[in-house]
Amino acid sequence: MKLKSITLAAMVSAAAIGSVQAEEKIRFDGFPDFDSSLKVILPDFEKQTGIHVDYLMNNHEDHHKKLLTNLATNSGAGDVVVIDVEKVGDFVSSGGLVNLSEKYNAEQYKKDFAPYAWAQGQDPKGDVYGIPVDLGPGVMYYRRDLLKQTGDNIDNVISDWDSYISYGEDLKKQGTYLIASAADVAQTIIYTTVGENEGLYFDNHGKPLVTSPRFVKAFTVAKEIRDKGLDARITSWSNEWYEGFRNGTFATQLSGAWLLGHLQNWIAPKTAGKWGVSKLPDGIYGSWGGSFLSIPKQSKHQDAAWELIKYMTTKRDIQLKHFSTIGAFPANVTTYDDPMFSEPVPFLDGQKARLLFAEITKKIKPIVPSKGDSIARSIILENALMQVLDEGKDVKQALADAQRMIERRTRNL
Repeated sequence: MKLKSITLAAMVSAAAIGSVQAEEKIRFDGFPDFDSSLKVILPDFEKQTGIHVDYLMNNHEDHHKKLLTNLATNSGAGDVVVIDVEKVGDFVSSGGLVNLSEKYNAEQYKKDFAPYAWAQGQDPKGDVYGIPVDLGPGVMYYRRDLLKQTGDNIDNVISDWDSYISYGEDLKKQGTYLIASAADVAQTIIYTTVGENEGLYFDNHGKPLVTSPRFVKAFTVAKEIRDKGLDARITSWSNEWYEGFRNGTFATQLSGAWLLGHLQNWIAPKTAGKWGVSKLPDGIYGSWGGSFLSIPKQSKHQDAAWELIKYMTTKRDIQLKHFSTIGAFPANVTTYDDPMFSEPVPFLDGQKARLLFAEITKKIKPIVPSKGDSIARSIILENALMQVLDEGKDVKQALADAQRMIERRTRNL
């Protein structure tokens, strides 16, 4: 009897060990608020597939720095990694990611995604290294109460940049700023007025474009806003920025549609009903943010990782859960006829904002990223633009100097 008990216990123990060994485990590396979404969608994925998913979150910048090191050293990366659209060009060209076209025939899903977002996850040859999981159609959030106080009309405000600045002058008379930072206006113009055969910062031959009229206009409009004292000189994602939303320090914010989730969930939930959202000023359309899912070559569980990527990006109901949980606008266009898009958004005073987001998404033109984009972005938006806004440097001189620096730093890429 005793022998039988021991044998039974051994059999149970062996079965348990076999179960653990049979269960595949992978890790998802990303940044907030992906963890909030994963808590909602992973239980069903794990139940369906038997694949257990752990996740590691770092803040946006640290996540990408860590991933860059992981890919360079061929160790330490998760099996599925999130890459922001601003970084995707560099990571695609790094050589450290799995070619999803070659290994998994990713093109079979192309028709289901916003064309501009699909292009951003490709290399110059058209091979896919990142599948878009969410988008950032560019919009302008505005305070309805502050607009009412000035007597302006939102359609007039966004008709062109002169009208937008004129609205800022009306706000200034009442002690309110137009926007947190004039730099956001420059970034908007740079991102949304890209010409044919152009990337964000380079042409199709790899030559920097930063002395072109697009950049001159972006810097000039931003400088006018700064010179007239219409921006609050507040940096995005700072405590002062959060307080500005809560206190009505500034009346507008140019951003991606995703800002809605942050505003209503944690930045300024008590301001519900005071906000509206519109298209960007000057009749422009463009992307502001967005995320991609990729698989590092170093992953020992690439097939399981691909299953998770497919689950998060190609399944309509999961894309909608991701959207409803953290406000991350779906990259999968097959979701856009869901009744959710026609629902009023209470935080925006009942506005049916998701229909606007979908309309904008369909009008954004594809822009293929370049491997020097992050270098150029740093030089333009963090150095040259700040020299113009903070130090009064001449716009054309700042851009000419930036062009030389970009050429020097990208020469060996």
